[in-house]
Amino acid sequence: MKTRKTILIVDDLQSELDWMAHYLTNAGYSIIMAKDGEEAIAKTLAKKPDAIVTDWMMPKMGGLDICRKLKKNPGTAEIPIIACTVKNRDVDRLWAKKQGIKAYITKPYTQEELVTALQEVMG
Repeated sequence: MKTRKTILIVDDLQSELDWMAHYLTNAGYSIIMAKDGEEAIAKTLAKKPDAIVTDWMMPKMGGLDICRKLKKNPGTAEIPIIACTVKNRDVDRLWAKKQGIKAYITKPYTQEELVTALQEVMG
């Protein structure tokens, strides 16, 4: 039996979490949810997901801060992180990749874009 991959999804908007959880569950993933960066860090340390999909801009701690903290920790540094954002400039995309973000998708995005990004970053 094939083990389901676990994805941590992070967004301060419940509607975005619900949307991502629905589509990723239907695509065969197990889901962990976090509503902010601090909760995301705590859940990552506790459960070590196979990948993280995070909103880029959130109050207090956004996707970049999550990425920086996890990349500094040897136990979580290799977890691929996908940023979801409304920022659609090439300079933002390039800068995010230099910070350790493995994939960068812009809102609004489709279920197919999200699942494809996960497949690409997890191999």
